[in-house]
Amino acid sequence: MTDEELDAIIAAFREARVGGTYWASRPELPTGRYSLVRVPAGQRDEAVAAASYTPLVWANSGDGSPIIGDCDPWPLLDGAAEVIVDAGDELALIAALGGVPLRCLGDGPYAALAAGGRKALRDAVRRHFCDGWRYVDPFSGAEMSVRDAIALCRFWRELTLSNREITAAVGFAFWKRPTVEPLLWNGANKVPFASAGRSFSPADTVAMWKSRTSARVLSAVERSGARLIEVEDGFIRSSGLGADCVPPLSILVDRLGIYFDPSRPSELEDLLQNGTFPAETIDRAQRLRAQIVAAGVTKYAASGEGGARRRHGVRSLLVPGQVEDDRAVVSGGGEVQTNLELLRRVREAAPDAYIYYKPHPDVEAGHRPGSLPDQKAMLFADEIIRSGSISSIMANVDEVHVNTSLAGFEALLRGKRVVTYGVPFYAGWGLTHDLGPVPSRRNARRSLDELVAAALLIYPRYVDPVTRLPCPPEVLIERLGSSSMDTSSGIVVTFRRLQGRLNRAMSRLWTR
Repeated sequence: MTDEELDAIIAAFREARVGGTYWASRPELPTGRYSLVRVPAGQRDEAVAAASYTPLVWANSGDGSPIIGDCDPWPLLDGAAEVIVDAGDELALIAALGGVPLRCLGDGPYAALAAGGRKALRDAVRRHFCDGWRYVDPFSGAEMSVRDAIALCRFWRELTLSNREITAAVGFAFWKRPTVEPLLWNGANKVPFASAGRSFSPADTVAMWKSRTSARVLSAVERSGARLIEVEDGFIRSSGLGADCVPPLSILVDRLGIYFDPSRPSELEDLLQNGTFPAETIDRAQRLRAQIVAAGVTKYAASGEGGARRRHGVRSLLVPGQVEDDRAVVSGGGEVQTNLELLRRVREAAPDAYIYYKPHPDVEAGHRPGSLPDQKAMLFADEIIRSGSISSIMANVDEVHVNTSLAGFEALLRGKRVVTYGVPFYAGWGLTHDLGPVPSRRNARRSLDELVAAALLIYPRYVDPVTRLPCPPEVLIERLGSSSMDTSSGIVVTFRRLQGRLNRAMSRLWTR
């Protein structure tokens, strides 16, 4: 390995701040400069004599140490004027990677680093990270480079750092927690899922699944003055319905608002209005979009056969139904709050078109409101489609007309013309024909790949259903598009599907 390659690895470590127990918590530290000391008890006197700065911050070196247990070593180095360690302690290598002056006591594999110099650091990196080492991608099992391994560790580090402030998590059903927990873990403690009787204070930061939080608990959080972070399903969610209790494989964590509420900015809106997207991010977004379309992946599943027939010589439209009490409809639907009203407006806007209507899968499953009797739907639609994935239907229509449905975003990925009647997150950026009351603050113009970068690369969090590790979206798309993915149902999912069938049967009896 060349010196230039080794220097690039050193720079990658320094920028990513990985190495040691980088995921662990950060202890309280002095505000000024200090000597950081971590030595065995027998070397304490020698360390004191060697120190050039006061105070001395002792780490894991016997009784009286202020830093006990695993911690993130990189913040320790930020304020350190020097590091004094045993020559066999890997903190010596991390200090050298971080560019902090180093003193090593005794003999050990890192002793040569104390003299400083680029050659000693390169030799240590070659020996401890390169020669004789093999790195394996945990998702694919394929071999990866040391720099790719550093990048993956950085991805995990940034995720855990973003969760450090969370002191309580409320509104998370038990069946969601196994896949949500890796995405909210702070690196040191279990996710603090709150019990019903927990009290809150202004010092709390509460991650909340708002639509699943009782009014009483929501009121208690608001009265307490605690900071609220909203959590919701991601745009690529799972291989089954949330209403069937299939746990989410991606979530959105928003500290400003939430993407579907146009009454106030969200982190996603801020990204689209004010964000910058490097060329490599745009290239990655373009590849991701192609991967999604090729796999036929949508929010709930990969593509299946069936659906709309291609109608030649006539303009054909798809109108996806929505759950009528969904927060996206209530918050962003404007004057359009029902599926019947949406269909009426689409027919009014396109009197000569052939209109396909596809009910929302949660409504079809019998769990959520929004069911529209066929005879009413057919007042405005030409055909009702219940089978086939929405991606296969989109392939055979010219346009997609939506209220706030995510299907409009999925249609944009597939190059379709999209007309919005409410205010979905993707409206207002110059990519859709908007008939709803889009806020005037959305005045940036974005390319499709900038929208994809914000909405699928930066804003959401994803978990791999196989390893249960946080993963990039490309991994989840690969899993969802794979025929080998396990889609078996547990007892909760089976019960919910049976319950949905009963609800549908009762609804049919009621509407006769």
